[in-house]
Amino acid sequence: MPFSNSSDLSPSFILASIPGLEAAQSWMAIPLCSAYILALAGNCAVLLVVRAEPSLHAPMYFFLCMLAAIDLALATATVPRVLSFYWFDSREISFAACLLQMFLIHTLSAVESTVLLAMAVDRYVAICHPLRHAAVLTNRATAKIGLLALARGVLFFLPLPLLLLPLPFCGPRLLSHSFCLHQDVMNLACANTTPSVVYGLTAILLVMGLDAVLICLSYVLILKAVLRLAAWRERLKVFSTCIAHVCAVLAFYVPLIGLSVVHRFGKGLAPLVHIIMGNIYILVPAVLNPIIYGVRTKQIQRRILSLI
Repeated sequence: MPFSNSSDLSPSFILASIPGLEAAQSWMAIPLCSAYILALAGNCAVLLVVRAEPSLHAPMYFFLCMLAAIDLALATATVPRVLSFYWFDSREISFAACLLQMFLIHTLSAVESTVLLAMAVDRYVAICHPLRHAAVLTNRATAKIGLLALARGVLFFLPLPLLLLPLPFCGPRLLSHSFCLHQDVMNLACANTTPSVVYGLTAILLVMGLDAVLICLSYVLILKAVLRLAAWRERLKVFSTCIAHVCAVLAFYVPLIGLSVVHRFGKGLAPLVHIIMGNIYILVPAVLNPIIYGVRTKQIQRRILSLI
């Protein structure tokens, strides 16, 4: 029987368990918990190092701090709830909590995408217009970009839970992941979801899709500028300043695209694939970004080693 979400805020959705491994879920949660602890330690270390190292008080590293804060918030909005499910068999999540978690995941992902675009623009200006870099990307401009990224994410993805709020839901209400995503929750509605489908796809294309196109365009312009240099050694030296950002972009967009493909075309896939892709989407950027920038930035390396 369908139920009304506006009047029934009791535990409403059932989180997906690992198929065939329900008895061993407490052990399977150990790698997830380890990755979460690594993400917390790495991103907190980045924030502390950038704050303590005056030589890192520059737009590129302020953007890196934004990435670290977003990854911390995104992982904390999902992983503790997943661990409580795996360790304490708390499978049910209320409709209100599910909508809040869904809003946080999609909004923070949009903010991260915008920050990655801003970092690409920073690299473009630094390489193609180095004399204007200090004047264009000031600390004040960087702070404004961060606020704009947050506002953009909220404005574009706030309607998603609002569109789901009046819909009735039927059946067992079993999710495909251990947390709530828009398309996953929307597929459980026993009503017309066309407005939600259209808006969700439009929001993703106008935010993540547009950002990906602009990031690619910025790197086309960067490559053109690099190839104008005469010496190969100079070309490699200039482009090496972009390697960390390219890796961060891949760490964000590859899991995002993989999860989208699984949702759109993977209805016949095993449930384990959905769960693994969801966990990769949440944790891979949070774990990899501090490692990528720690390896590529000598100041961060030295400061972390001194702290250790």
